[in-house]
Amino acid sequence: MLTVYDEPFPPSLDTAVSHALLRLVAGGELGESLRLYRPEPIVAFGKRDAISAGFAAAVNSASQAGYSSVVRMAGGRAAVFHEDTIAFAWTIPTPTPRDDITQRFERLSGLLAGTLRDLGADARIGEVPGEYCPGEFSVNIGGLTKVMGVGQRLIAGAAHVGGVIVVDGGQRIADVLVPVYADLGLEWDPTTSGDLASVVPGISWNVVRDAVLRSFEQLSDIEKGVVPQVVLDRARELEPQHRAREY
Repeated sequence: MLTVYDEPFPPSLDTAVSHALLRLVAGGELGESLRLYRPEPIVAFGKRDAISAGFAAAVNSASQAGYSSVVRMAGGRAAVFHEDTIAFAWTIPTPTPRDDITQRFERLSGLLAGTLRDLGADARIGEVPGEYCPGEFSVNIGGLTKVMGVGQRLIAGAAHVGGVIVVDGGQRIADVLVPVYADLGLEWDPTTSGDLASVVPGISWNVVRDAVLRSFEQLSDIEKGVVPQVVLDRARELEPQHRAREY
């Protein structure tokens, strides 16, 4: 059974909730879960970003653009979430998380690329040259613009597969990442920042979210849940690890 949670939380606590789920699933206290929700405007920095000489300036640039900053669990470089994106965090119990890293990437990216194709987009798996937070298992449109990114965090007993689907507002992502990446000393091509609405006119956040849920229902029985208090309590302990100002 896959439990689906859709509550958003304030930015650093939000990341800590996913971190708490990972730890509790790994410890056998909770089962497999999926967070699927509408996030606040956030720039999610990787740990490599957080130790960069330009990190403080990048956090300031994000703030000036109206975005909170967090340090996420997974690797990679700075990525953006906002109200027209879908955040996802899939937590999977497994005794050998390192053995199946590639298979989890392939499974998730294949599932979501198929979902987006069913909605009318020419969705493909693979890195677009010059994309932000580049990854082999990104999902793009026609090999030109990135619309989904994904990363993993592993601990003994569980894996977290998390990322973002850009329904609309690809230009908003480019606008904030231009100064942020300049501060971090990273090169990228802002024209690679895309969204589904540009290729499927009229598509809505709810339509994409519902389609993603239907795709997950092909993998497992699903039940909707409310994030348990034990998760929130653990998340508050973990929250300082994800506050950008702590670095």
